[in-house]
Amino acid sequence: MPHIVVEYSATLDQSHDMQALCEKLFKVACDNGIFPDTGAVKVRALPCPYVYIGQEPQSFAHATVRLLSGRDTESKARLTNLILKALVATLPDVGSLTVDIKDIDRETYAKRVL
Repeated sequence: MPHIVVEYSATLDQSHDMQALCEKLFKVACDNGIFPDTGAVKVRALPCPYVYIGQEPQSFAHATVRLLSGRDTESKARLTNLILKALVATLPDVGSLTVDIKDIDRETYAKRVL
């Protein structure tokens, strides 16, 4: 944990290095002190081929951070701001950049790793 999932306008693939964005967000997650087990951090980016937003330019990136429940609001807000800062630095010309944190219920979460 955490899972950082970035949904973005598919056209950004033509002008931005989304793999580099994933690597940058991984570093942000690992370097902030919130996650002691950096081996559990996962980042992925998913292009959205069909988008329309209410402003120009017609592009967006939205990061959803999924965390096991129990972290305090201050830590979550710090992480949200660090991720937004990384998005702004990496995607400065994108029309809309947003971040949200969702808690995962510890009682119902299941995991298997090799």
